Amino acid sequence: MKSELRDKSRDAKFGVYFIGTTPPREGVPLNKVEEVADKLVARLDKIDFDGLIVYDIQDESSRTEVKRPFPFSKTFEPCHYSQILNNKTNKPIITYKSVAQRDKAEFTQWLDTSWQLYGVRDIVLVGSPSADGQQKLSLPEAYQAQQEHHKNYYLGGVTIAERHSKKGDEHLRMLEKDKQGCEYFISQAVYDAAATIDMLANYARECRVQQMRPRRIILTFTPCGSEKTMDFMEWLGIAIPDATRWRILESKDPLNESIQICRSNLNQIIEACMSLDIPLGLNIESLTNRKEEIDASIRLYKLLKATLDLALAERELVNVEAEFNKKGS
Repeated sequence: MKSELRDKSRDAKFGVYFIGTTPPREGVPLNKVEEVADKLVARLDKIDFDGLIVYDIQDESSRTEVKRPFPFSKTFEPCHYSQILNNKTNKPIITYKSVAQRDKAEFTQWLDTSWQLYGVRDIVLVGSPSADGQQKLSLPEAYQAQQEHHKNYYLGGVTIAERHSKKGDEHLRMLEKDKQGCEYFISQAVYDAAATIDMLANYARECRVQQMRPRRIILTFTPCGSEKTMDFMEWLGIAIPDATRWRILESKDPLNESIQICRSNLNQIIEACMSLDIPLGLNIESLTNRKEEIDASIRLYKLLKATLDLALAERELVNVEAEFNKKGS
């Protein structure tokens, strides 16, 4: 069975829409894991989505000396959780995989097992969180192993606008990952629209220079309802401008304020980048297990999906009218 998501994502006229989630903690009994999955599926009952994204949580303490705001906990096997969610939703599941902890032979075995045992077809590979961390397999080596593998995974990569702001070369990283087999990209959570716009504009320009077709870019957004959540976001490397930080924290309703900021950021990205012909998508996640933030992520999903759907429909109408006028002349 091939990836359904690859076929669905090819049509750039339409967006693709995901909900991001994290598996339960390691050691939770399977029946409790099923209950957690059932609760998630129940929340999604009334929304139209294309699939789910299941993260492979890493201990990123080597990336920064700042103490992690929430303690790190290992999770239930992401591939198994993806299989559970796929069975319950009948939707494609993108599964993240951290590759640094295994050598090439172990990673190749994982590719076999995830496909055959868990039915995984869509993956995003991530490397070591820092150069100082233990690394048995680099990300380029993992891409090479995946290309040599006999199963045709729909492979994606991560893109980080904050890294582009610092180094100015994220668009080149994306093109290199494209050449290594990546067919789409998922961004880190967006709270700085300007950084994302700059990265996308550079990416589109370099694609034209190299005569490469821009890949689908799935923009991630997340609500924020407390200072501790914001501290965690910043610990993860998400850039939050000072004005945005205080606008949320000093609001009478921080969660709703963060939702409005996310909508504004998406509108800015659409206005600046819709003409670049980069196929876009959305991934909405909650970074905590607080019920208020999880519920807010569903509200955010509905709002942002409607926003992008409208922008794509308007662009298609403009294109149709232009084609009609061209034939008429």
